[in-house]
Amino acid sequence: MGQHSGIGVLDKAVQVLRATTAAPAGLADLCAATGLPRATAHRLAVGLEVHGLLARDSNGRWCPGPYLAVLAAGAPDPLVNASAEVLPRLRDRTGESVQVYRPDGLARICIAVAEPVAGLRDTVPLGARLPMNAGSGAKVLVAWADRSTQRAMLPDATFTERTLAEVRRRGWAQSVAEREPGVASVSAPVRAPNGSVIAAVSVSGPVERIGRRPGARWAGDLVEAADALTARL
Repeated sequence: MGQHSGIGVLDKAVQVLRATTAAPAGLADLCAATGLPRATAHRLAVGLEVHGLLARDSNGRWCPGPYLAVLAAGAPDPLVNASAEVLPRLRDRTGESVQVYRPDGLARICIAVAEPVAGLRDTVPLGARLPMNAGSGAKVLVAWADRSTQRAMLPDATFTERTLAEVRRRGWAQSVAEREPGVASVSAPVRAPNGSVIAAVSVSGPVERIGRRPGARWAGDLVEAADALTARL
């Protein structure tokens, strides 16, 4: 799901940054993830390290640096702000845990949550990084991803191209015990003003409470919440 700014060195530097978000990366890992030559990957990683955007762990591998947190703390996030308005209403309507996931490379990050005050919950920590090969949120994000991302995810996914086509047709996805045993979920796409899918809003909870066809119960509410988030963007 990489984007291109037209500034080659900037795009390559961002590739290197993204390659360290799932786990600390050595030079060989950076080259494998980005396709950059060793000399280029090394030069960019060292430069990012100088500016605090990358750091080294105890094994000398690169990982996200401390200055990223400084930048993030000062940056307003329209989607997070919109989620603070929309998610509590969705939580109160469903009585279940709700989340917003944003794609990041071949993973997804939970950027907003709203939890019910009582009862058995499917708690996904804020900032949690989850795989894109299982779960309704993953299906939504992969369904509207570029073809290269789809090809990378499908071999290890619990879903197929036919599943993704069905998700695009009906506008939402559901899962039962895919990401975690005993958990069911429903998700719908959140779109940017240009129509591209930038996130997935989800409701999740115990299968014994939500049932094995959670879409029949909550899909309408999810689509309504996704449209409300899209409108606020």
